Amino acid sequence: MSTVSAKPPRAASTILLLRDSLATFGEMEVFMMVRHYEIDFNSGALVFPGGSVDKGDQEIIADPALYSGGEGLDAAALSFRIAAIRETFEESGILLARPRGSKALVDAARAREIEAAHRADLCDSKVSFLKVLTDNGMVLALDELVPYAHWITPEGMPKRFDTWFFLAAAPPEQAGAHDGKESTDSIWVSPREALEGGDSGRFKLPFPTTRNLVRLGKQPNVQAAIEDARGKAVVTVMPVMTMLNGGRQLRIPLEAGYDGAVFEVGSVG
Repeated sequence: MSTVSAKPPRAASTILLLRDSLATFGEMEVFMMVRHYEIDFNSGALVFPGGSVDKGDQEIIADPALYSGGEGLDAAALSFRIAAIRETFEESGILLARPRGSKALVDAARAREIEAAHRADLCDSKVSFLKVLTDNGMVLALDELVPYAHWITPEGMPKRFDTWFFLAAAPPEQAGAHDGKESTDSIWVSPREALEGGDSGRFKLPFPTTRNLVRLGKQPNVQAAIEDARGKAVVTVMPVMTMLNGGRQLRIPLEAGYDGAVFEVGSVG
């Protein structure tokens, strides 16, 4: 009996950019965007900034002077982190980098200058991220990223991604904004409010986004969230969909830390 091989997933990265709430004491906020309704993957969904690893990310690896915090990481791990920072800059304008020779993250004013000069061209593939970094004397702050989760799209789906999720504290005063192309809106929102919006229909939340918001919402502030995740083993999650009593269920590893192994879902997207 012949079998059809599963479509290999595409490497991708996303960052949960965090800041302590400016309005609500005892909560933190995460930067999220609404994906354009004409995009064929998670259209209209509220998601974290991120996207696919590309060839340019691999080229940056060849020059260790362009990043810090990559010690002991292989090429695959480095590419996920570099892609995470590049995609976040493309989609939000927030830059997790330091001026060469500095221990401090790039200040908001300089980040805005780099964004104004290069973000649109980078998104349109008119300039490489490597050139943006070298021309502006920037070093990627890979050490600011804390591995948080690893999800692989289930077999049988038309588009599959092998996605690493990272936590990072948002650089001071870098507020971020959507690009108006791949995303049509952006907000800083507490995990609680995002989940309530998903329940009420205000937001469309993909299953992995929902589970990571639930997990994140257990932490009271940015420092606690990052300290809880730092050094913790990340269990790979590739949901398996089953049908039961006319409904759909997703099964994930219990040890992944999402408060269960079986979840009722209306949509797997």
